[in-house]
Amino acid sequence: MRAVVVRRYGPPEVLEVQQVPDPQPKPGEVLIRVRAIGVNFADLLARMGLYPGTPKPPFVPGLEIAGVVEKVGDGARQAGDERLQPGDAVTAITHFNAYAEWIVVPAKEVHRLPPGMRFEDGAAIPVNYMTAYHSMFVMGNLQPGDRVLIHGAAGGVGIAAVQLARARGLVTFGTAGPTKQEYLRKIGVDHPIDYQKSDFVEVVRKFAPDGIEMVMDPIGGKNLTRSQQCLGPTGRLVVYGLSEAAGTSGKRSLVSGLKALAQTPRFHPLRMMSQNLAVIGVSLGAMESRLPLLRREIDDIFKMYTEGKIKPVIAKTFPLDEAAAAHQYIHDRKNIGKVILSVR
Repeated sequence: MRAVVVRRYGPPEVLEVQQVPDPQPKPGEVLIRVRAIGVNFADLLARMGLYPGTPKPPFVPGLEIAGVVEKVGDGARQAGDERLQPGDAVTAITHFNAYAEWIVVPAKEVHRLPPGMRFEDGAAIPVNYMTAYHSMFVMGNLQPGDRVLIHGAAGGVGIAAVQLARARGLVTFGTAGPTKQEYLRKIGVDHPIDYQKSDFVEVVRKFAPDGIEMVMDPIGGKNLTRSQQCLGPTGRLVVYGLSEAAGTSGKRSLVSGLKALAQTPRFHPLRMMSQNLAVIGVSLGAMESRLPLLRREIDDIFKMYTEGKIKPVIAKTFPLDEAAAAHQYIHDRKNIGKVILSVR
């Protein structure tokens, strides 16, 4: 089968299409013919050797797919006594290996798609929507009327967070560059913020002098310090990325990574206690022991999808062979929404 391989850590051009052996399901696993692949910022960091748990090259990147069940291994049950069948349209969060024509996944980590859902939507939902949902409603316990600042509100997780927030009656602040401000208004962000022209802390404090309930920050570094300044008592600072370490060139830079880490604030427990603040780290890849929880979350997300309350925004779809161009497209900050790789 064809797969995209990272042959060495580096810029997008290190991604290379190669022929690799077809995978075979073991007991408890299913073989899926991949139709669409979600491209995440984590994939860019993995390609650069900056994402936690990244294998050593050569490896196949990618963390989520949608496709069709081709073969079911012995004892492969989705949940409880429910058994997956060949021909089922499914999605799954994978542990790398997604940029390929075929993939083997444990059945317990596979989710059937709602009837009528496109494969592109199925590949755009798991990482983005579950990250946002888990952050805001499980770890963050946000309630109707609560206020949330979403950094990168025109990106994959950002748009998911905005849609979920609107569905649950939250007040949204969202940051993005100048070319994406009209789009933020279009999708219903209550307070769009151009981070190049405005100080987001000042904007938030203007409308919420006592601080807001949550900030979702995938940037890291010194931005975390500024994000914390937006919070009031019972505020939650959600950390789910470190894009500050990647820069925009797509090249691996030890200097950028070390600078971002050096600028990351240290959160002292006693100070957090005195301010009634919480710092929440979110990584779906570290949730293998909480799969029933994740299944309940995605079931609720799929329910909102079928009710028309949420809908993934696809920025652009690239053929599998053009994975390097897809990565560069994200590095260039051109995407509004999710970037997808299509497998035909």
